[in-house]
Amino acid sequence: MDLIFMLTNRDCTVEDPLEALDQASGLGLRHIGFKDIGAPSQIISKVVDRIRAMGAISYMEVVSTDPAESLRSAKLARDLGVDRLLGGTQVDEILSILSGSRTAYFPFAGQPIGHPTRLESNPVEIERHCRTLMARGCPGVDVLAYRAVATDPLELVAAARRGLGDGGYLIVAGSINSPDQIRALGRAGVDAFTIGSAVFDRSFRPEADSIRDQLHAILKECATLGS
Repeated sequence: MDLIFMLTNRDCTVEDPLEALDQASGLGLRHIGFKDIGAPSQIISKVVDRIRAMGAISYMEVVSTDPAESLRSAKLARDLGVDRLLGGTQVDEILSILSGSRTAYFPFAGQPIGHPTRLESNPVEIERHCRTLMARGCPGVDVLAYRAVATDPLELVAAARRGLGDGGYLIVAGSINSPDQIRALGRAGVDAFTIGSAVFDRSFRPEADSIRDQLHAILKECATLGS
């Protein structure tokens, strides 16, 4: 299972993402991302270049709730050459924007609302939506399982896995902050998960003082599950 290190805290890109990348260098991270709010585009451009220089896959996650802002974020991801765009709900419009570019699109499954984002969908809706998104040509989805309002997160994950089948890439994002969650996601057949706030607020491993030590602990947990 892949770790996607997000340069984010509380649903925003951190103030100095380049410094965070410096602290993460040399750990062998292969998936690194940020969100479409919290940093100006000129900084984001440097972040994408740095991620590419590290040999990692770059991610941008759309958290803007305004439709026009979401489409602007998709255009920015395309223009910067971001490898994977996560989130958003305007699937047809975003697929059109990204057509012919290097950027693959993994939309939100279900109906996310608000900011910080919550998920109000049930397993039946998630499974059906995942099937629809795969039929539209998306290579996978982004599920905010641990932001669910009224459904067990792992039930949503199982539903998404069924909807995607064996070929879809399942990413779980949001509020992941413990080894137990990572193990549960691995057992559920998740392909990748994002983690950001738990690194920056030092909550994943409270006794670890640095961003680097937090990431090292998470990578060790992932290594026990296989890739």
